[in-house]
Amino acid sequence: MNSLKDPKICQQLATLHALAEDDEGRWVERRQAQQAGDKSADEDSLIRLGDFYIPVSPSEGELLYMLARASKAQRIVEFGASYGISTLYLAAAARDNGGQLITTEIHPKKCAALRESFKVAGIDTEVTLLEGDAQQTLQSVSGPIDLLFLDGWKSLYLPIYNQMSSSLTTGSLIAADNITFAETKPYLDAVQAPNSGLITQLIGDMALSCVV
Repeated sequence: MNSLKDPKICQQLATLHALAEDDEGRWVERRQAQQAGDKSADEDSLIRLGDFYIPVSPSEGELLYMLARASKAQRIVEFGASYGISTLYLAAAARDNGGQLITTEIHPKKCAALRESFKVAGIDTEVTLLEGDAQQTLQSVSGPIDLLFLDGWKSLYLPIYNQMSSSLTTGSLIAADNITFAETKPYLDAVQAPNSGLITQLIGDMALSCVV
């Protein structure tokens, strides 16, 4: 079974990937506004305001699907859904594994779009969306967690990992996207430390770790 071939999921992924292609233009417009002295164009606040899709690429999404399927992940947790492109790949894997995906998003506009997207793609029964600050909403999530995907606010990678680490067991996978951002360095240092209990490899701008 491969739910990535499901017509509903395929169509929704195609729609979202197409919309995400405009992100580059949005960044250019906002940087121009910053240069013009527009304080409302602060990049940090913009991301939180939900202007950008900030997607994984199709190849990264397929990699996430493969990791989840290969590991037979039953319980998948995602930090930072944005508009749900990575979420759909992970939800497809959760469905095919007979498991569940728990995802998080802080912005109300994005959460509304996510709920509609899940219905359109037909995966709303496989996904639980936790709306709000993930450091708070994830407190309700207990283990074991088979796959943890970090793709939210970069400075929170390490705090979220530390928060969820007690729910990770031997063989659990952690994937962290956009690991080249300076804000992710504390996380990368932690998972690459000799005493971390992890094996970590970098693939492109994604860090993949396995609990050993």
